[in-house]
Amino acid sequence: MGNSFGCSASGERLVSAARDGDVVEAKMLLDCNPCLAKYSTFGGLNSPLHFAAAKGHNEIVSLLLENGADVNSRNYCGQTALMQACRYGHWEVVLTLLLFRCNVTRADYLSGRTSLHFAAVNGHVRCIRLLVADFVPSAPNESICTQSDSEQLDDANVRIKSSQSALSKFVNKAADGGVTALHMAALNGYFDCVQLLLDLHANVSAVTFHYGTSVDLIGAGSTPLHYAACGGNLKSCQVLLARGASRRTLNCNGWLPVDVARMWGRHWLEPFLAPTSDSIIPAFPSNYLSLPLMSVLNIARECGFKSVAATSSDDSDLCAICLERTCSVAAEGCAHELCVRCALYICSTSNIPSEITGPPGSIPCPLCRHGIVSFIKLPGSPVKGNKQQMSLGLCTPCILHPRDLERQSSASTPDIRKNRVASVSSEIFCPVTCSPFPSVAIPLCTCNDGPCPSFEPRETETEGESPNRSQSTSVEQDKMEGPRFDRTTCSSMFWGRRSCSREHQCNSEINA
Repeated sequence: MGNSFGCSASGERLVSAARDGDVVEAKMLLDCNPCLAKYSTFGGLNSPLHFAAAKGHNEIVSLLLENGADVNSRNYCGQTALMQACRYGHWEVVLTLLLFRCNVTRADYLSGRTSLHFAAVNGHVRCIRLLVADFVPSAPNESICTQSDSEQLDDANVRIKSSQSALSKFVNKAADGGVTALHMAALNGYFDCVQLLLDLHANVSAVTFHYGTSVDLIGAGSTPLHYAACGGNLKSCQVLLARGASRRTLNCNGWLPVDVARMWGRHWLEPFLAPTSDSIIPAFPSNYLSLPLMSVLNIARECGFKSVAATSSDDSDLCAICLERTCSVAAEGCAHELCVRCALYICSTSNIPSEITGPPGSIPCPLCRHGIVSFIKLPGSPVKGNKQQMSLGLCTPCILHPRDLERQSSASTPDIRKNRVASVSSEIFCPVTCSPFPSVAIPLCTCNDGPCPSFEPRETETEGESPNRSQSTSVEQDKMEGPRFDRTTCSSMFWGRRSCSREHQCNSEINA
């Protein structure tokens, strides 16, 4: 693999093209020698796929995979391209890797972290939503069988239990020191990630271990509530308490969550974390679970993403969202037809709260506001060929509307108006930094009775990534959120120095 092909100069040119996003250069090199897709830098640090995934160059990722690059290839640290994409929040790259059936459960060599850990520690909720797509079945797919057919009902129950077991194992997989994705999201104050992980049945009682190479200043035996108390985000603590977290759990140091909050200067959390507290915990509806994602993802794997232009003058077969491709999927219930690209984009990005009660996790139809829980493949849809473009070249997305609970039979397709819909700007990707696995910078608070020093608030994420972090200057919201803290570039709190040093070699090569 890699340098054994005897084409180091061409391989380095491909690495540079993957890092810089030069699609023309990458295509020219791969046309001359497709084996370059498997090239790796000296010492096996990273492959061109790792560079393209870390930088968010989705076209080059697709080009490399189509030319034989291993979607599950590891770098020197055992990290896959999926981990790199999740680290920096490039959800479109994550989607492309999923279409090529990457393994989401793999862990790295250093600390046993999965892609879910990398997404949760940096608050990339869209990446988390995509990572669990193959574990969350659509509701209609599991309710097809009737009560009269006991054999089909038993098979459906077995499938449901099996998928729930696999999802629980994946979401609650512990990295070095017993740290789960919920621990990291709670520590860094990513409320939307905490809420989604809890919707996916993350264990609120999971505790860290007293062994491992990681250094934990909170102490072994700490629950996600201990970590949320250390991070200082009030809403994360509230949603954990609402989902069954205990205020009375002691870690191995004999600390309650309120003791951790007091030690780290999070005094605004003490009224809520006190064991005798009777504070009212508000309800937080979740908008990030996506039920139809599994169905449309499987259809996309089967059909591919080859753009099919309409050959007829009739516009009835065109997708009503992009007006560029023919419809290939239909929504269960309202039976509105879309192309597979638009359907995937809607399922990956929609987080609009529903005005009408609907199934949790349903996506509002952009045409009628009906709650979509599954997509079906239309008859006559093309089957993926050997050499098709499979990257998510985003079509003109729609402005999503709230969903509806009503579900109707899809026997007939209603006649709908095909109107061009206003477009939404694509998400701004976060830049690549050299932080191997960042945590929060937790300053020691030495003020026992006096006021705590003031800290600058952490920069908010993009509007598309997390609507819960909208920019507001009201005093009430500032009290709810509490101070935010800048993240360190190298986490000495959880991951050992040896791990950070080795990982820094791979990351510094990518960021060179």
